[in-house]
Amino acid sequence: MDFERFVMTGRSGESSRKEMVRVGAVLLFLVGIVMFLTSRAGQVHFSLVVAAMIGGYMALNIGANDVANNVGPAVGSRALTMGGAILVAAIFEMAGALVAGGDVVGTIKSGIINPASIVDKEVFIWLMTAALLAGALWLNIATASGAPVSTTHSIVGGVLGAGIAAGGWDIANWGELSKIAASWVISPVLGGVIAAAFLYLIKRTITYQADMLAAARRWVPVLQAVMAWAFTTYLIMKGLRQIWRVDFQVAALVGLAFAALTYLVMRLRLAAVAPSLSNDKSGVNSLFVLPLIFSAALLSFAHGANDVANAVGPLAAINEAVTQGAVAAKAAIPVWVLMIGAIGIALGLALYGPKLIKTVGSGITELDQMRAFCISMAAAITVIIASQLGLPVSSTHIAVGAVFGVGFLREYIKSHYGQMIYAIEEHHAGHDQEVVEAYLSKFHKAGFDEKGHMLAELKASKQAVVDSHLTKKERKSLKGVYRKELVKRSALARIVAAWLITVPISAAMAAMLFFMIRGMMLP
Repeated sequence: MDFERFVMTGRSGESSRKEMVRVGAVLLFLVGIVMFLTSRAGQVHFSLVVAAMIGGYMALNIGANDVANNVGPAVGSRALTMGGAILVAAIFEMAGALVAGGDVVGTIKSGIINPASIVDKEVFIWLMTAALLAGALWLNIATASGAPVSTTHSIVGGVLGAGIAAGGWDIANWGELSKIAASWVISPVLGGVIAAAFLYLIKRTITYQADMLAAARRWVPVLQAVMAWAFTTYLIMKGLRQIWRVDFQVAALVGLAFAALTYLVMRLRLAAVAPSLSNDKSGVNSLFVLPLIFSAALLSFAHGANDVANAVGPLAAINEAVTQGAVAAKAAIPVWVLMIGAIGIALGLALYGPKLIKTVGSGITELDQMRAFCISMAAAITVIIASQLGLPVSSTHIAVGAVFGVGFLREYIKSHYGQMIYAIEEHHAGHDQEVVEAYLSKFHKAGFDEKGHMLAELKASKQAVVDSHLTKKERKSLKGVYRKELVKRSALARIVAAWLITVPISAAMAAMLFFMIRGMMLP
């Protein structure tokens, strides 16, 4: 007992030391921001220093919460180690933010309020500061509770709440808010359906075939070519839109060229490695490792380019108001502002990202490389489809919805397969055990079409069991026996609840913070 207590005490001490190191790194980052601003030539505005610290805090929370969606599936499927995923994501998040983060940003995220309604520069600064702090605080709370939420929705809620507090209910653009509310359903459902469809396609064409490797040689190059098209198109439309604006047709054509190249390269690679692979799921899974690493990198780049604005957009707006003395609909993003966002996201990921990475990668359902591949595909394709249809979607909701879609499809397949095995065993009731086992072994090894033929023969056979003691009602109840819960319901409830309250709670927090700041700043 004393030894166990000693070990527990040691672990507790180690955990405390790690937490102190993390807190120390955060404080060093925030102090560095203050030192940089105070060292610049000219007068330093107090509001700008405070806003820069809050912007850095927001960037830390984006890295801790949102980046998990890009690398979680790769880590959960063991395509990347935790350390490798953090390194890849940190590099590409920073690259995306600095290279493609843009020179100009809208001062009011998603047009949720009308900036023309706020004519007082000081009120505008208080509004954006309250919105930024509220969004960051909510992300911090969500990360601590293990719930991946939308950073865009967090800052939108903050702007909405602070805006209403500053200018009344009429300041809000309720039409835009209704679109955002619709995305709570559209994003996860669309992501889940697309991910499940790809997983079913892989199972139908590859893993349900008797010769998996032969099927993989035919289909894996096609699947990876589709992924190359989707990610190239996605990257041009979303990751590079600040530095290269093209329409969907041009992006799709460039993506098609990369898809053709990928198909040819993968055909050659598979011809070389196929003889060394095992003819089972593990052999097929190994073919999806490299695409998962590329997808994690590209998703991180696009995320850094897009979502850095959630951290530095309000900060850029405050900087514009301080330096130019006016409220503008668009604000320039200085390099130092982008650096705060880029470094903050990378640092937040490294310090606090593993918790949410584990949640997305393994805390909802078990993932292998094929399932993770389907989730990454869904993340890119859903955004492309939604963009063309003009639908507002959240990358966080898409990715997590895709994880749930894969998990629920697995549940259905397991249940259906269990019922098929029961039908076989019921049909062979009274036969020798060796006969039953031989038939089941043949059924397990059969391809998808052959399984269907075997079951059809059973149903048509004159030897169908007629003396079973089970009633129709009892047979129906057996369906539940084979329904294995492969998706953690507690995670589902926690995450959905967090999604639903993100905008309302960040809005309420922002309104309270606005009144507090105004009370402190007014003479």
